[in-house]
Amino acid sequence: MRRAAKTRWLDVSVALQDGMVHWPDNPPVKIHHVLDMRRGDHCNLSMLSMGAHTGTHMDAPIHFLRGGRGAESIPYEAGNGPARVLELPGRGAISASELERHKPRRGERLLLKTSNSARAWKTRRFLRDFRYLSTEAASLLARRGLRTLGVDYLSVGGYHRNGAEIHRVLLKAGIWIIEGLDLSLARSGRCLLACLPLKILGGDGAPARAFLRRLGGPR
Repeated sequence: MRRAAKTRWLDVSVALQDGMVHWPDNPPVKIHHVLDMRRGDHCNLSMLSMGAHTGTHMDAPIHFLRGGRGAESIPYEAGNGPARVLELPGRGAISASELERHKPRRGERLLLKTSNSARAWKTRRFLRDFRYLSTEAASLLARRGLRTLGVDYLSVGGYHRNGAEIHRVLLKAGIWIIEGLDLSLARSGRCLLACLPLKILGGDGAPARAFLRRLGGPR
């Protein structure tokens, strides 16, 4: 009898750590050891303080839509199932024509691997020149009926322009957003995505853990 091949999952989450990079007007990340066995305490116990949009996380509609649903409403299917990694080299805004070449399809989960992954997570300094979606690119994905979009820095929209606009375009279209992925070791093509956010009642966002498993076949 043939033995089943081992399943190899790639962790594409960013590790939470004290003082890590965060969006400039968001709370800083603080991890404080309330109890510490090195000090003679009976166990180790940490207290975490951070914004809901720190590191790898998912956005809830209420983040930018009045009366939108909270993080507890994010369905299992949003971050779990077949997906596709697209490599988009270059700098600046991602154009609609760049995405059009990859023929985004209705109900797809797309993960955008850009130059962000290679440089953004190696520093605690916030990068203002990260790659982000142009308004036209976001509108294209909304028209195509995408299910989920994952990006490899802290926002689908730019720092200097269109940040709120891009979120609203995607969220109004029912597209679920995963931000803060580390896709530096991910290869382009088809994969399985496993991403589960914390269930925060009324939360505008929720930290998440995300994994990929590569699939064979055409891209």
